[in-house]
Amino acid sequence: MDLPAAELLGEVVGNDALNAEYRRLRVRCGAPATAARPGQFFQLLCPASEAGTPYLRRPMSVHAADPAANEVAFLFKVTGLGTRGLAALRVGDRLDLFGPLGNGFSLDPPDGPPWRHIVAVGRGAGLATLAPLGAAARARGIGVSAILSARRPELMVSDDTFRAQGAAVFAVTDAEGTSGPAHVERLLRGLIAEGRCDAFFTCGSARLLGVLRRLGREFGIPGQVALEQQMACGLGMCFCCVRDFLVDGEVIHRRVCFEGPVFDVQEALG
Repeated sequence: MDLPAAELLGEVVGNDALNAEYRRLRVRCGAPATAARPGQFFQLLCPASEAGTPYLRRPMSVHAADPAANEVAFLFKVTGLGTRGLAALRVGDRLDLFGPLGNGFSLDPPDGPPWRHIVAVGRGAGLATLAPLGAAARARGIGVSAILSARRPELMVSDDTFRAQGAAVFAVTDAEGTSGPAHVERLLRGLIAEGRCDAFFTCGSARLLGVLRRLGREFGIPGQVALEQQMACGLGMCFCCVRDFLVDGEVIHRRVCFEGPVFDVQEALG
């Protein structure tokens, strides 16, 4: 696990609706929160709302971490007690957050030369988890192509974040009939043929994960996936988030919060 982590009391500096489903929450806090790596997450103590009081903290991947502004940001969809409480937060309110937690994405190849170009492939809320990769890759001089999927164009998120970092963005949607695995695979094969895919990064779709696993085996391309999973403690103690992984031909069990949430694409079972 990337360390350190700490419990912090942050101040809400923004809580805005991005579209009909997603909101972006910005919190001013100090280190170590603002040093969060792409793919890491926080355990948020969501406040009570008129709908009720959440019993447990809610895991939330970091959408942005800005040490200069002392801010972290989270992208979320209102679906239950916890996110209803987050949606009710106003500027100036306090939020208890614990993190950063887990092992994030790595831009260091396990072997071989440095990567020149990576491809991020995600859908829905998974786009929040992938968003920080743009800035991290740009800081390393690594080019990025992002294939971003949503049900409808107006529900797309993180596309502006990737474009602001100079990424080539391919937006695909259910409404336009472009988000199916076959079309995404055609886009990926095109990027591979152009030499613009040294590694895959993904989150948010088991179907897309399956495509990346297959192409990774065919072309020898490494990949990483951030898994979304229900969690209780976020520290690996409760074993609530255990999933199956295929390692050296054997199915083993790992805790998403502690050994992950980022794993090798070839080892993660959809």
